[in-house]
Amino acid sequence: MKVVLRRQTKKMSLMDINKIFSMLQPREDEDHGESEELNQVVSVDDYQTLDKLLHQDRYKRVINSRSGWGVPSTPLRLAASKGHLRSLKVLLSHGAEVDSLDVKAQTPLFTAVSNGHLGCVKALLEAGAGPSGSIYNNCSPLLTAARDGNVEILQQLLEHGAETNVQARVPEWAANSTACSGPLYLAAVYGHLECFRLLLLYGADPNYNCTDERMIARIKEPKTLLEICLRHSCRREFIKLLLDFGANVYLPNIKKIAPGSEGLDLLLQARAHPKSLMSQSRLVLRHILKQAGCAHALRELDIPPVLVSYLQHQP
Repeated sequence: MKVVLRRQTKKMSLMDINKIFSMLQPREDEDHGESEELNQVVSVDDYQTLDKLLHQDRYKRVINSRSGWGVPSTPLRLAASKGHLRSLKVLLSHGAEVDSLDVKAQTPLFTAVSNGHLGCVKALLEAGAGPSGSIYNNCSPLLTAARDGNVEILQQLLEHGAETNVQARVPEWAANSTACSGPLYLAAVYGHLECFRLLLLYGADPNYNCTDERMIARIKEPKTLLEICLRHSCRREFIKLLLDFGANVYLPNIKKIAPGSEGLDLLLQARAHPKSLMSQSRLVLRHILKQAGCAHALRELDIPPVLVSYLQHQP
């Protein structure tokens, strides 16, 4: 059974902020146009010329240099943004820094995810790119994929260890239910049911959008995902998934929910009727696997396929 180790979450310090500003400063090493030439061949995906150039020391020396108008970018970031997979692979083979940052503190992986380039996302992750992006940026690749509804990219990130309950990085004083939007919340409000299901399968918390207790304590009226889905009139499939994955049916405040909706009816039925023993057993097993860090490994269990399908909430 494959176990993916989670990376430790880091907090930004004054030193980190200084690093961000240092990226805005011009480089002191000499560059006689080599970095701009690299960007030009990458922009048209001339990977063969790119490979020839990078076999020369004067070009390889500037492989991680940022240049160009607008957002100065490394050749790797440029390849990721345009989806030029062949050039991206050439750059990686010549030692391009896989998690290099642009002036927005975005990694090439974040850029590839934002532009929906699945092939580049796969190549970067296989080359060791951090699935959570940079700690210096307030967003993350997973949040972007959940918001955009890109199931294949989302699955790649999750399979490589991205945190299912990641949130936008905001200071505690700015905490509110919107600022603390997690991927499950974004998938729900944008109507991406398959992303929503996938996040739950990989262990996303079915109750609160924000899992940081200190953040929740600062929010005046923290809302559960059930309540959020009901308020946004999400389809009944969203409500049913939350119920199936063990959301606490007594947490939502239903006083402000318009009566008569299918979702509210499902919630009231769940309050009136306890879960079956099979359903409870499924939740317990999923909880154990989540604690072991392999919530997604159900299909690898040596059990009958029909049970695997049930544990994965498949028909």
